[in-house]
Amino acid sequence: MSYLKTALLFFWEVMKVALLSLAIILPIRYFLVQPFYVKGASMEPTFLDHDYLLIDEISYRWREPHRGEVIVFRYPRDPKQYFIKRVIGLPGDRVVVRDGEVWLGENGSELKLYKESYLGEWVRTQGQTPSYLDAVLGEQQYYVMGDNRSASMDSRSFGPIIKREIIGRIWIRGWPFDRWTVFNTNSITI
Repeated sequence: MSYLKTALLFFWEVMKVALLSLAIILPIRYFLVQPFYVKGASMEPTFLDHDYLLIDEISYRWREPHRGEVIVFRYPRDPKQYFIKRVIGLPGDRVVVRDGEVWLGENGSELKLYKESYLGEWVRTQGQTPSYLDAVLGEQQYYVMGDNRSASMDSRSFGPIIKREIIGRIWIRGWPFDRWTVFNTNSITI
């Protein structure tokens, strides 16, 4: 009888550890941080194919996305797919692409050249036609683009995204280890 009692006590201890672990891990995984695996070249050179990222899902519950942040969102035409892109335009902005450059007008202000320090000088941005684009964002709309402009399906093809499609911002690159990075929340101004 004592052998059976010892086995049951051991089983009960294992179950307590498993339940406690689930009680801690599940809320973190489903409400705070989510893993994301990069597929494709649309964000090169910032993020490469097979980079493993952690997404901060909680920040946007208290604040709006900032210009320049890299986000993960549901593809508007197929919500089962997730995309990773950079926020270029915010609600109320006018986004103009002409002659390979991005121009922004914040809430009706004069257009200014958007200096994207994270892109190489050789990167040219094409619009829809392919050289020109002009879009005014509505309430809760964000204009997103990939850093690898020539290989990115982004707002230039499917239009602006809305806030409820955003899953969260990129917080940590965990893999590969030699490129491990924590991304801050500094916004980019024009």
